[in-house]
Amino acid sequence: MNFSSLLPDMLNAAKAPLAKEWTKANPYAEQQLQSFIQSMERIALLKLEGTITEEQAKLMISMHKHSMTTVLLTVKGLGLLAIESAINAALGVARDTINTAIGWKIL
Repeated sequence: MNFSSLLPDMLNAAKAPLAKEWTKANPYAEQQLQSFIQSMERIALLKLEGTITEEQAKLMISMHKHSMTTVLLTVKGLGLLAIESAINAALGVARDTINTAIGWKIL
């Protein structure tokens, strides 16, 4: 599966909670979500190879969420609640597709 096709929907979902500061946040959100998608592709490959456990995959996702939060907090005017809502909305859009493609409920 080509996970990168999820990016537009994930960005659109993240946009609403960050609406007031979206112009400033968009480049950061896009970069972070692209990085997240690449990690999901890597997790899928590692699962096929049998070299990652579901617990390890969930830990990687948790680290990415924290990274996204940290990066977005550097954008002036963004609050933690708005950032968490944006991340959750973006991941929510991709949840079923990623979980189905990988074969684990990791999101």
